[in-house]
Amino acid sequence: MATRILLNLSDATSQCILTNVVFHRIKSPLPDVLKHRRSFRRIRTREETDKIPFIGNDVQYIGSPRGKLWKSFVFASAFTGASFVGATIWEYEKIRSKTIRGLARLPSFHRPFRTSAVGWREQANNWWNGLTEGQRTFYFILYSNVIVYLAWRVPQLQKVMYKYFTNSPSSSATYLPMILSVFSHYNLWHLAANMYVLHSFSTIAVSHMGREQFVAFYLSSGVISSFLSNAYKIFLSGHGVSLGASGAIMGVLAFTCSQYPDMRVSIFPINLIFTQFTFTAGLALKSILALDAAGCILRWQLFDHAAHLGGAIFGIFWQTWGLENLWRKRSPILTYWHEFRSPPRTN
Repeated sequence: MATRILLNLSDATSQCILTNVVFHRIKSPLPDVLKHRRSFRRIRTREETDKIPFIGNDVQYIGSPRGKLWKSFVFASAFTGASFVGATIWEYEKIRSKTIRGLARLPSFHRPFRTSAVGWREQANNWWNGLTEGQRTFYFILYSNVIVYLAWRVPQLQKVMYKYFTNSPSSSATYLPMILSVFSHYNLWHLAANMYVLHSFSTIAVSHMGREQFVAFYLSSGVISSFLSNAYKIFLSGHGVSLGASGAIMGVLAFTCSQYPDMRVSIFPINLIFTQFTFTAGLALKSILALDAAGCILRWQLFDHAAHLGGAIFGIFWQTWGLENLWRKRSPILTYWHEFRSPPRTN
């Protein structure tokens, strides 16, 4: 599932584009479970899983996956809290650095001479400096995902990739896969679709949250979606693996649609034929939530609907409650870090 929204922030009712991407299967000797984002085409038993290359032989499985559920919950909660604390400190350090650089530009301060970049380096610097914070954040995430995608193409890394870059309640690795699987795509179309959606939402979300808060929010959405995915698989006594960024992207989508529920959206390519066929982002979000809820209840196995719901629920939670009651009341953390960061005064 992929969605694209183009929004002029000065007009919350401006027309947006909602794009549904159809995934096509490709031939590959690797398991079908890696063909789709956060998907497990079949929820496998222990015996079935052992027959999959690399999975049963090279990744050790624990006896009772249910024993990992509590650990996953504690890790997801701790990681989310640590992410936003880290974002608070990151924001403080950025403001402090800008203040120091601003003071250094005053005539009373001496600035060392710097040689400007030339050639392609100058062009690269000019291009990067011309990007918005949202665009820079997107490209950072894009490059990370591309690197992981290329790592899947190296045969010598297959064991490591399956163990740490796919999320499963049965894997011997508990914590790292919950994070790393969010940056992991085996299928090129899968990667392209998710990055297309993220590009559509990143500028909107970052402009509202700020880069530091957005990064913490994105990572937290991904980890929470991984936890809900594991919990759902355990509930069904399954051993499937999942990977991809759409759980985190669903968090961004849900946040944006909750923040701007009255903006008009349309479905591509239907809007090329029926230009007046539009509906609100709030209705689009409700439809997506209903679809994923139905997928969980009816046990559809094309996508990891539980991961989608986990990211969406956190996105709605953060927009309706967390942003106002947690992020905007972070002054105690800023005060503590300021006192810790400032050198002690001497009499």
